[in-house]
Amino acid sequence: VQLQASGGGLVQAGGSLRLSCAASGLAFNNPVMGWFRQAPGKEREIVATISWRGGTTRYADSVKGRFTTSRDNAWNMVYLQMNTLKPEDTAVYYCAASKRTMTTMSPYDYMYWGQGTLVTVSS
Repeated sequence: VQLQASGGGLVQAGGSLRLSCAASGLAFNNPVMGWFRQAPGKEREIVATISWRGGTTRYADSVKGRFTTSRDNAWNMVYLQMNTLKPEDTAVYYCAASKRTMTTMSPYDYMYWGQGTLVTVSS
């Protein structure tokens, strides 16, 4: 199983980044996918989650209206479009896969994790 997140980098406040997550080797079908982040000295937190068909998405209150997650199942890809970035968005961002049939905001429901990509937002 491999989840490869990419697209992180350094951006100024107010800017945008698009993260990608390539999934391969998952041993189950129809995974719910999630994006999480972990800032230095803080616990990992949910950012967004998306259902198998992409019809249902949920977001943390801190990113609502700024971040959008989507997926392309034909290419086993999940995306996180991040707009109007703020310094407090600085963190390592992870994608994760869950066997749940419905979107879930709990990290304990995700059993496969990518290696993370660093997003740094300068003020």
